[in-house]
Amino acid sequence: MTHNDFNNFIEKYAKEIEQIRQSAHELHEHVNQTYDKVHPYGFHLDMVADSVYKYGSDVCTEERDVLPLFFGAFYHDSIEDARLSYNDVTAIARGYMDEQQAFTAAEIVYALTNDKGRTRAERAGEKYYKGIRETPYAPFVKLADRLANITYSFTHSNKSNVHMKEVYKKELPHFLNAITVETDDARFCLPKDMIEKLCQD
Repeated sequence: MTHNDFNNFIEKYAKEIEQIRQSAHELHEHVNQTYDKVHPYGFHLDMVADSVYKYGSDVCTEERDVLPLFFGAFYHDSIEDARLSYNDVTAIARGYMDEQQAFTAAEIVYALTNDKGRTRAERAGEKYYKGIRETPYAPFVKLADRLANITYSFTHSNKSNVHMKEVYKKELPHFLNAITVETDDARFCLPKDMIEKLCQD
């Protein structure tokens, strides 16, 4: 999809995208979740969605996938952090799109939900990454999530961010390999500009 076409679809669905955004913000506010103990969690969700605005045309293959892609970005932590079930997410998505689109959106969210585990490695193990690689648009949204976290950790200095900055740097080669899919299907691809920005940060 061309960047112009994608931007035209963003404009066409601007009302629905904003409704999805507000809904996701309210959901995380309802469970009192914050980002870096400083910002409303919507701060992070907006950073993730910002990559959809900038790079979504590189992966989005048709108009009907625009809303699921934005929904996946805004709701990617809703099962893991906001106590929703897969069925909850699907029901919310149905409020903005048709059944097939809602399925696509819910699958992205589900794929990005960490597994049960006592450690970071257990929560994001091979089964987790396999699910991402097998789900359309999930590698892209996961990359957007990581880019948001890395960008923030490199620009906001406190003890936690300094620690996470080192964790992200150490994990980067494995992370990129874990979400890379060898395919010509754009829905599974990782935009080169995003990867370059990730490596620069």
